[in-house]
Parts: sequence; structure tokens; C-alpha cells
Amino acid sequence: MIIDAHCDVLYQLWKNPDWRFQDSPELRINYEKWAGNTVKVQCFAIFVPDTVPSDLQFHTALEMVNIFYEQIIAPYENIKLVTSKEDILALKDNEKGAMLTLEGLHPIGHDMIKLKTFLHLGVKAVGLTWNNGNAVADGVGEERGAGLSTFGKQVVEVLNTYNVMTDVSHLSYQGFWDVMDLAKYPIASHSNSRKICSHVRNLDDKQLKALIKKKAFIGVTYVPEFLTGTKEATSKDVIQHIEKIYKLGGEDSVGLGSDFDGTSGFVEGIEDHAQYDSFLQELKARFSKELVEKIAWKNFLHNLEAKTY
Repeated sequence: MIIDAHCDVLYQLWKNPDWRFQDSPELRINYEKWAGNTVKVQCFAIFVPDTVPSDLQFHTALEMVNIFYEQIIAPYENIKLVTSKEDILALKDNEKGAMLTLEGLHPIGHDMIKLKTFLHLGVKAVGLTWNNGNAVADGVGEERGAGLSTFGKQVVEVLNTYNVMTDVSHLSYQGFWDVMDLAKYPIASHSNSRKICSHVRNLDDKQLKALIKKKAFIGVTYVPEFLTGTKEATSKDVIQHIEKIYKLGGEDSVGLGSDFDGTSGFVEGIEDHAQYDSFLQELKARFSKELVEKIAWKNFLHNLEAKTY
């Protein structure tokens, strides 16, 4: 069993309306690839590119929600919407779980009702920013590097109230620490170790240890630039980042957050969903059975305990 905390299939289906979730080979996650492996739960992110005009961003995000329900949930009897630990544990052997997440709060502007609309539509993890800044906080690509705004702090309180995970991936350094002070359920859905690879999107040891102290989920991601700092990487590089987080004390935090369909780079040995079973065997060859289960699914599931609204 595997839970993957992040992918950008919804963005790709929105961007390429002729593609089909069923079998489009361009998708690194499609139904046929997913049906044939041991990934039990896949998180699907709503990501609105910053090229969309601000007055159309909320509508674009809703289009992606519609894609999620109409193209991923509705056509397949064995794909179930999951919003809680209980939903995941209730999945039958032949069933898969799909969870809706949000990457970046730029589509809501300063409107809390728009945020609550996403939560009522089933979003269970919210990344506060993408790389740029918004009304909530700055992302890692914003030179100003500001933390949470007053509105941003209110956003985190709403996420706490709704028992929704606050995702620090893409968030500015100061924003990270503001979230750690306020969030009940912080996670990093797709971030790696900056000690191994000094990319701005990665987390330094101090940040990783802060997440680990709270047993917060940390999803290692399969982006070559975040793994090696180059355009080339292998599954062994993914395992190196997993091991680094584990050695910092992250046995109960480290997990998987592929970012499939979110980047153009490929990691040799885990190019797409179809390679997940062989990657799981690599993990089993390197770590104990108990630790592999934590990496593969238990650590993510732990962050969903009692998180229903």
C-alpha cells in the first residue's frame, strides 16, 4: 500500500482538454497505470498557474475541482473520494482513494469564503503559496521573503478549525516558521533535504527537525532538480533524501510526494505511476518492513487522525 501526497494531474487535464485520465500516455498518472499498482491513495492538487489573470483564478480552480469529480471520481466505481483516515481504512481491496488538495492560495485573493468553498468541496490539505507571493504569504521565489500576513494567520486558524492540513511546501522561510507556530496540522507534501541538495524549494535541517518534532508528514518528491540539483536523478537519489530525513529522527514523518505531472524532469527508476511497485521493492531492500510501511502510507495516515469536519 502506498499513499502519494502530491501530483498535478488536474492541471494537466485542464491545460490539455484532449487528454483522458483513462489512458493518455502523456500523463504520468492515468487510470490504467494506477489500476495496475499498489498505490492505494493518490492526492490530486488544484494548481492554477500564475499566467491566469487574477480575476479568473478562482473560476479556473473550480474548473479543476470539476475535472476531479467528473473525470477521476465519477467514471470509476473503484475510485472513491477520501477525506479522512476512516475513509482510507474503509477502502476495499479493489478500491483506490482520491484526495483533493490545493497548491497555492492565490485563487482566493483576500476572500475567506472562497477558501471555505474549497474546504466544503473536499480539499483536505492546503499549500499556502506557490513560489510567488499572495495575500497569505510569500513563496520561496519572492525576494521579499515575508511571512504570514494578518489574513494569512486567519487562514491558518480556519484550516485548524476545519481540521485541514497546512502545507509548507513552496512557502517562504519566514512563512514556514509562522506556520509552525500556528498550525495544528502542518505538513510538507513535496519537499526534500536542502543539506543534500541546496535548492530553494528544499527544507534545511532546522525546518525538517521542526516538522519531525510534531510528527508532521514530509513527502520526498521526485524532481531531479530537488534531488541532485541537476536534470538527472535516479530512484537511489530519492532514497538518499528519505534516509536523510529518517536519520534526523523522521521515522514517523518521512513519506512520498511524487509531484508526478507537475514537472518535466524524470527520475530514472520511478518515471511514473507504473514504476511504483519496483520502487517499493527498492525501499524494502534498504529499510525494515516496519519503516517501509511508515514511509509508504502510515506516516501520511497518521496526519489524518481525527481530522474530519
